[in-house]
Amino acid sequence: MGGIALQISGIKPNRDKALMLAKREVGVLVHDSVLLEGINFTLPEVNTLLEGVTVGGHALSDQQIAINQGNAWRYLFAVVKSGEFCFSLDFVCALHAIAGKEEALEWGCFRSGGVTIAGSSYLPPKAEKLKQKFSELLISMVTFEDIYDKAIHVFLVMARNQFFYDVNKRTGRLMMNGILLEAGYPPLNLSAKHKLEFNELMMRFYDSGDEAEMNLFMRSCIDPKLVEIMCE
Repeated sequence: MGGIALQISGIKPNRDKALMLAKREVGVLVHDSVLLEGINFTLPEVNTLLEGVTVGGHALSDQQIAINQGNAWRYLFAVVKSGEFCFSLDFVCALHAIAGKEEALEWGCFRSGGVTIAGSSYLPPKAEKLKQKFSELLISMVTFEDIYDKAIHVFLVMARNQFFYDVNKRTGRLMMNGILLEAGYPPLNLSAKHKLEFNELMMRFYDSGDEAEMNLFMRSCIDPKLVEIMCE
């Protein structure tokens, strides 16, 4: 962890370079995302789907989830490249409209009813409090000086508040990476090989609201190869 922290401090923020690296990794980003959801595509299958070709042996609904993730990443790249990325309710909903299309009960808008989190005693806020919770998130963001602390905080708060009926963690990770890319930092990918540890830590986070463990875990997922390139 100390080594990664030392490397991060040497990053020379560069939005164009960060976007270039993220675009080259988009297949991996989508692949890990769907594996974390229990959808067992191979990386070549994901790349084939992202090229617009269906693959056999998988439910169409699973293929749609992978395609949605690819489309959401492409949308995020375009918005960051244009300089129009902003953390706002409208943008978060627009991103969810792509990432959650035909998967969530409603997509592109905050949920209109209650939800639970399987395995956790924590109950997310009622629907009528979600806009207030989002406003509180906007206020809390400005208190972070470290870009990784800010980005990870956004992911965790979005996951815990469950602003949408579904696709909350995926949308939260997209917004986390939007913050990083806009600031000129490389994407932070959660590898599916860490799925068990991720799920266990998220359960503890849901119950406690304490971000410390998850912050350390997410930082451990930073790819040192990308950091090395960004330090050049």
